[in-house]
Amino acid sequence: MLMNFDKVKFTLFGGKLTQEQVNGINTLIAEAEKIGITDKRQIAYILATVHHETGKQFRPIKEFGGEAYLMKKAYYPYYGRDLCQTTWKANYEKVKKFSGIDVVSHPELIGQMPLAAQVCVMFMSKGWYTTKKLSDYFNDKKEDWINARRIINGIDRAELIAGYAKEFLTAL
Repeated sequence: MLMNFDKVKFTLFGGKLTQEQVNGINTLIAEAEKIGITDKRQIAYILATVHHETGKQFRPIKEFGGEAYLMKKAYYPYYGRDLCQTTWKANYEKVKKFSGIDVVSHPELIGQMPLAAQVCVMFMSKGWYTTKKLSDYFNDKKEDWINARRIINGIDRAELIAGYAKEFLTAL
């Protein structure tokens, strides 16, 4: 599946896309296709989530806050450092199990591409973050852009991300 970058360049990226952003988007689309996701709405929602979670960067980023702040988190050292801001040891164990990469002993590895893209796509499609998955919200009978945010984080910023997803859908 190809992305028409001109359709989202101005609406979602302020008129300019970097090669790193293009590469990140293309990697996510390729990972989605690799595991059999063909519903463009699901792919658009993955892209919208990453757009939000990385501040439009489409590259793995470390959870905001300095080391002292992060060390206070109950899930430290398993804080967000990838495309969907995966946290908690149990989730890092899931990554190790499906990828074979020991992100439990070396948490920083989750923040490397293409693994970061694989994690995001796999977790969102399988419901491994919250038990809610893409097909719960986008299927033959349902299209729910707002509640799809429950895949990642309740309904935090749900309308905003739904808007991003609809823009991405026009470009797929």
